[in-house]
Amino acid sequence: MKREHAIALGLAACLYGGLAAQNQPGSAAVDKPAPRPDPGRPYVYTQWEHFTKADGLPNEHIFAVKVAGDQVWVGTENGLARYDKRTGAWRSWTEADGLPWRVVSGIDVHPKTGEVWIGLFGGGLARYSAGRFDHFHQLNSGLVNDVVYGVAVEHDNIWVATTAGASRYDTIGDKWSIYTEKNAPMEEIWNYGVCYNDGLVHLGVWGSGVLEFDVATGRWKDYLDPDREMEIDLYRDDGIIHVITTGVSYVEKTLWVSTYFGVCRYDGRHWRGWYAHESGLPSDFNNFVKGRSAREAWYCTDKGVGALMDFDTDTWVTYTTDGAEHAGQAVIQRGETPVATIETGYNLSHNYALAVDFDGNDVWIGTSKGLCRGVGTGYYSGLRPSSGAALVKQ
Repeated sequence: MKREHAIALGLAACLYGGLAAQNQPGSAAVDKPAPRPDPGRPYVYTQWEHFTKADGLPNEHIFAVKVAGDQVWVGTENGLARYDKRTGAWRSWTEADGLPWRVVSGIDVHPKTGEVWIGLFGGGLARYSAGRFDHFHQLNSGLVNDVVYGVAVEHDNIWVATTAGASRYDTIGDKWSIYTEKNAPMEEIWNYGVCYNDGLVHLGVWGSGVLEFDVATGRWKDYLDPDREMEIDLYRDDGIIHVITTGVSYVEKTLWVSTYFGVCRYDGRHWRGWYAHESGLPSDFNNFVKGRSAREAWYCTDKGVGALMDFDTDTWVTYTTDGAEHAGQAVIQRGETPVATIETGYNLSHNYALAVDFDGNDVWIGTSKGLCRGVGTGYYSGLRPSSGAALVKQ
C-alpha cells in the first residue's frame, strides 16, 4: 500500500509540475489566443433631414412610406402626401381633396402603371390614378374588411391585409378572391402585413405567424412556432420567434419578420431570432420591418430603430433620438456587446417608428411625430475596416 501510495503521489507531482510549467510566463501551451481581428464597422447614417406639417405633410403621425422613383408617398393619420425629390415640393390630399378616408395605413405603387394603391384604416382600399381616386370597400367589392393594414402589388393583382382576412384583386379580370381561416391556414384572421417578391406573397398574421402563398402553384405554407409556447422561445431558432407578427419583408430569398415579442430571419433552411437584450434592437415591441438584402434589415420599434447591418457578424446599429434636445446617437453593437457610439445629432423624428423604406443609398423612416430621411452619402453594405473617425469608444 505504501508503494502504491508513493507511486500515486509521484504521478500527481509530475502532473502538477507539468501543469505548473505550462502556466509559466511565456509558455506557448497556455498563452491566451490572439484576439480576433475586428471584422470592420458598418455604415452609420449621420446626416438626417426632417419633414413636418410646416414642410407640407397633412399630419405628422406617419403610418406608411413608399419610395417610387422620384416620388415618396406618405400615409398619415389625416391624409396622403407625395414628395417630389427633383423639386423638393410636397403635395397632399385629404378627404376635402377626394381621398375616400382620412387615415392612410398602407401604400404600394404598381411598377408598370404607376397607379398608387392605398390602404385605408377603416375606409377600405383606394386607387389613385390620373388624378382620380377610386374607392373599394365591403359594400361595392370583394374586400373582406374595411380596416386595412397593408397593401402589396403582385403582377396585376393587389393584395390587401385586413383585420378579417386577406383579399386579392385581379385588376385585369376585375375579380376578387378572399382568404380566411376557411380556405387558408389562418389560425387567426387579423392580417397585419403583406409583401410580394420573387413569386411569393407573405402575410404577417396576428396570432398565425407568417403565411406564404406561391403564386405559380396557388399553394399555401405556414410558419408557426414549432414548440407552440407563446410565452417563451422554448427551443432557440427552431422557427418563427413569435406568432404575433407585425411585418414581413422578403428579399434575396430571405424572409425578415417583426413581431411584438422580438424579430427573426429565415433563409429557407435556418431560422435566427433576436430579442432586445441580446442585439441592437431598442425594444422587443416591433411595428414594422424592411429588408434591404439577405444581410441587412431595419426594424421599427416603439423605442427607436434597430438596423441589422451585417447578418454574418451579427452587427447592428441602433438609432435613438432626444427630440427635445434635437440630439441623437447611433450605437454599433456586435450581438449584445456595444462596440462604439456615434453622436449623430438629431436623427429620428421620434423614437416611436412605424414605417421604413429604402431609396438607393438613402433611408426614409416614418414616426409618430414626423418623417425623416437618412442621407446615405458614401453608403456601403456589410462592413469595412474602421478608421476610428467620429467614434466615441464605449
